[in-house]
Amino acid sequence: MLRRKTTVAAVACLALLLGGSGVAAADGGSPTSSPSAGPTGDGAQALCKRAVRIEKRIDKSLTRLNGPVSVRGSIARLQQRVDNAKAAGHGAVETYLNGRLAYRKSLVPTLEQRSKDLAKVSDWCEANTTANGATP
Repeated sequence: MLRRKTTVAAVACLALLLGGSGVAAADGGSPTSSPSAGPTGDGAQALCKRAVRIEKRIDKSLTRLNGPVSVRGSIARLQQRVDNAKAAGHGAVETYLNGRLAYRKSLVPTLEQRSKDLAKVSDWCEANTTANGATP
């Protein structure tokens, strides 16, 4: 009996959802509210606006990753933890930390490339920003 009530409630909810979206689809709706509508631009204006903050975040991450053993989140600190686990004979912990270390090391070239790309974007933004701060 309980299963039948649950099924009926689920079907009723589904009918309400489909009925509501059917009306919205028939209505035409606005192009921005449709989930199938793609972006209308490349987001250059928003990216130019955020470029400085993005650059600071990338620099902060690279500084942390390349930091000494005393810096939390640095590659050197995680390497020290791997060495400690190996010395203590904790094979499972060493394996887990080695995976994290490999990922963390792979972040450095990725972030360096993003920094270079962002520098090019910043140059483009400076060259293409109008007097009122808008990009073409």
